[in-house]
Amino acid sequence: MSEGITGTDVLFVLLGAILVFAMHAGFAFLEVGTVRRKNQVNALIKIITDFGVSTISYFFIGYAVAYGVDFLVGAAVLAGEAEADGYVFSSNGYDLVKFFFLLTFAAAIPAIISGGIAERAKFWPQLMATAILTALIYPFFEGIIWNGNFGIQGHIENIFGVGFHDFAGSVVVHAMGGWIALGAVLLLGARKGRYTKDGRVIGIPPSNIPFLALGSWILCIGWFGFNVVSAQTVGGISGLVAMNSLMAMVGGIVAALFAGRNDPGFIHNGALAGLVAVCAGSDIMHPIGALLTGGVAGGLFVFAFTYCQNTLKIDDVLGVWPLHGLCGLWGGIAAGIFGLEALGGLGGVSLAAQVIVSLLACAYALIAGLLVYGLLKMTSGIRLSEDDEFIGADLSIHKIGAYPEQDLR
Repeated sequence: MSEGITGTDVLFVLLGAILVFAMHAGFAFLEVGTVRRKNQVNALIKIITDFGVSTISYFFIGYAVAYGVDFLVGAAVLAGEAEADGYVFSSNGYDLVKFFFLLTFAAAIPAIISGGIAERAKFWPQLMATAILTALIYPFFEGIIWNGNFGIQGHIENIFGVGFHDFAGSVVVHAMGGWIALGAVLLLGARKGRYTKDGRVIGIPPSNIPFLALGSWILCIGWFGFNVVSAQTVGGISGLVAMNSLMAMVGGIVAALFAGRNDPGFIHNGALAGLVAVCAGSDIMHPIGALLTGGVAGGLFVFAFTYCQNTLKIDDVLGVWPLHGLCGLWGGIAAGIFGLEALGGLGGVSLAAQVIVSLLACAYALIAGLLVYGLLKMTSGIRLSEDDEFIGADLSIHKIGAYPEQDLR
């Protein structure tokens, strides 16, 4: 009976890991559809190589930083058939699929950043940043929130009565990635020709709306693995998480539809904004609260993206700071609002704790982004030369375009 339950949990978490892994195809195609044709290959290569580097960094360093567990033992120990240094791995390889699942979250950090720095970032320095972020920066915060490292969650509970609540990563994953990306974008500067000396904003339209839409659809589907499987056991599955994810997604779609005046980019990203925001409280909100959370996020994304690009003149290509950074921050706060019993939630959450920790997390991520990319800027450089940027990252870095036959004509 026990082995059957463990095996079921292994399959459950494995399927969730596969769904979240598939979301990286969504990140790739969302970027492919948004950037210009001369940078489409680079978008695809960045996402898959970032995942490869993230896996190695998280396997050897990051997972141990977050959870104090490493895999430098024999296969018999990993399979739960032997013991090493007092630590016993679960039978059926449960700990291994749990690593796979949490890895897909860690690898989302560079995938998020990729969209913000698109079209002008150097390739190898970005991979170096990925290694640092997934080995140290992200796992450090992940361990504090999800593993109780350093007793910080205990201190928060002593002060506010409950700990910081982030069920599936509105803050731990999305806000972290979005605010790190803001630091990178600020240090990179805008793409050539995006803003003129007299203050005008030059529009750069997406290259392929169907690819952009495909990326959004893949992300939306995978997100149900992202949220529901965060329970990490079959016994912990909650249909409430699935329902709340659905309601937040459609709330983001409808809000972006009206706020964005039918713009396809806003609508497809509106769905993602709603899903980003509901991650933290998807297990404790009432579905109406989730709908409102997603609706606010969809409208917030449209406003913040426009303000960021046109007023602040921050050239965040895919709008990852508004989408993940700000909507992730809102999600952490929303869990403290709509998770309250007075508003139909399950309770067990403090609005004050949610606000304070969410803001501190964003500050940590922004500082970390400025430090990591600032160091790389001073050493190896992080931006393509003007000539390479003009030619496009596809030909200047990868020596082939997205449409090779056309390039031969």
